[in-house]
Amino acid sequence: MAKPRWKLLFASVLVAVGAPVAAQASLRMLDTLDRGNWELRYRDGTGAARICLRSGREFIQMRHPGPGCTRVVIEDSATEVTVQYTCPGKGYGRTSIRKETHGLVQIESNGVAGGKPYQLIAEARASGACRD
Repeated sequence: MAKPRWKLLFASVLVAVGAPVAAQASLRMLDTLDRGNWELRYRDGTGAARICLRSGREFIQMRHPGPGCTRVVIEDSATEVTVQYTCPGKGYGRTSIRKETHGLVQIESNGVAGGKPYQLIAEARASGACRD
């Protein structure tokens, strides 16, 4: 006996909606990045900065560090991730990280932090062990 059309449509919607949810927990590309000290060079000419990378996820919320934010994964591939996030009372952002090698990534992020819009475009390179 054939399923009614509405059941097939409903099943298709569940599959389509369920696929991104499963991918949201992954972000495996970030786990492949070298751990340790990274130097960020901003494209707008501001001085370089350093970050101690314990997991690649620190790159996602550079203008909103810390817990308490909700994230939605937009893209999750072997070479690029894009995450949109909201931090109640702090602002929100959308960050894309493109991996060139295990020690070199390109980062683009924009959003609102401290009530003001921001745009961050940087290249980050691994530069050795973290200094505590």
